[in-house]
Amino acid sequence: MSKNKTSVFCGAATAIITPFSCGEIDYGALGHLIDLQISNGIDALVLSGTTGEASTLSEKEFRNLISFSKERINNRVPLIVGSGSNDTSKAQRLTKAATDLGADACLVVTPYYNKATQKGLLESYKAIASSTHLPIIVYNVPTRTSMNISLKCYKELSKIDNIVAVKEAGPDITSCAELIFECGDSLDIYTGSDDQLLPCLALGGKGTISVVSNIIPREIHDICQNYFEGNIEISKNLFKKYYKLMRAMFYEVNPIPVKTALAAKGLCREEFRLPLCTISDENREVLYKIMKELDLI
Repeated sequence: MSKNKTSVFCGAATAIITPFSCGEIDYGALGHLIDLQISNGIDALVLSGTTGEASTLSEKEFRNLISFSKERINNRVPLIVGSGSNDTSKAQRLTKAATDLGADACLVVTPYYNKATQKGLLESYKAIASSTHLPIIVYNVPTRTSMNISLKCYKELSKIDNIVAVKEAGPDITSCAELIFECGDSLDIYTGSDDQLLPCLALGGKGTISVVSNIIPREIHDICQNYFEGNIEISKNLFKKYYKLMRAMFYEVNPIPVKTALAAKGLCREEFRLPLCTISDENREVLYKIMKELDLI
């Protein structure tokens, strides 16, 4: 990466769930999950991301969530805050709040629903980046937002000093490969698709912002760490072992499967905010079968 930019992390970051109890954020469960992640070697934590049901949080809840998490993490790992929105002024407001509350970086998703032209997307990111001194990780997830960042736009984004990385969650490894080849010298590239982790590392990616690491933080950290240390066979075997679980995280809309799995382990309640709801009986049965095969429940 460009020498005037600093990496936020290298390895595995967990996009952590937001546990709820009777409609409110369950801070007891959240604190335990944070401690569990860090004690199992995770390299960074993402709060208020897609997996954290960010779009259902009020701005007051957002601020309370980040304030609590900052104190609980206590500088043990970087705190990355999801502060994106389809409303650029709101994204600026959330990004400023994250900055004031002590976040180490912000994860900013592309606009959804109203979408944008590539020109509008570039202008939006410029405006958000100008509202903070923190490093910005661009989050491209076309399956959820119905828009994709072009390589031309990525090249322009890479010229912005505090845009330092991309969470690429495209539907196949091709988009990740092209991004690494074209922009890997100026942006750190993380995969947002667990089942693309090993290919991403092989192409020169810096790691993952992961869903499945909510359940297996040590193992996802170890896949990355072993790869970086040259223990490719160990990394490959771990990836193969947990591949079915990675795929199972998207049998239904994220975070339904991962929160169901954590509830089965007694780590949170199986509670969502509508329009998310409990998993189907069929998918629950398959998920539990995979977890039992891996001795996770």
